[in-house]
Amino acid sequence: MFSGDFCRMKTKPPHPSTTSSPNKSTRPPASRPALRNEMRALRQGLGVAEQREAAKRLAEILAHSALFRRSRHIAFYLANDGELDPTILLQKAWNMGKVCYLPVITPGQSLLFAPYAKGDPLALNRFGIPEPSHPEVKVFSARVLDLVLTPLVAFDDRGNRLGMGGGFYDRTLSFLRHRRAWRKPRLLGIAHDLQRTTALPAEAWDVPLDGVATDRQLYLFYNTRP
Repeated sequence: MFSGDFCRMKTKPPHPSTTSSPNKSTRPPASRPALRNEMRALRQGLGVAEQREAAKRLAEILAHSALFRRSRHIAFYLANDGELDPTILLQKAWNMGKVCYLPVITPGQSLLFAPYAKGDPLALNRFGIPEPSHPEVKVFSARVLDLVLTPLVAFDDRGNRLGMGGGFYDRTLSFLRHRRAWRKPRLLGIAHDLQRTTALPAEAWDVPLDGVATDRQLYLFYNTRP
């Protein structure tokens, strides 16, 4: 267990560990498809300079957090569809000697994770997203990871995450919903702060987030796995 960022999770009622953001929507929650379309349009509407600046702020915020510093095996992703780009953070992780991974889609519609080092070859998967493609690449279960950085479309203050609708991360990390002792990996959403909303309609299969890192701040949630 990380004794720094998460030591307060059992001592306070559920709310984010940081103050509210002015970008937070106060409207009644929309349906998942409607909210997905709205939030995708918002992030896709950000300009190149805005995306670059957001990526810099994300890297600065997260690289100094105890959660990130104490994690050695970390899963990243390559940004797509206006997602907040963690590439600058990935560079910092390599410089810090961390073992970095990228997700690989399996025939069973879940994810495994392949080690990824600078210069490793990539190939587009069926969604047009690059994956490690070396013929001898080894892939691993999420169970070997300390931290999984996951993209998302929207999030709320209780650690609920709305993804693109494929369910890949929920299927891959479903074992975390039943864990009581082993706390790895931690699941940290990555998003623009404008993707934060008041409440998301949650489903039984959703795996809650331990926190979300945005271009403004790091939110940690007290109501996630014990």
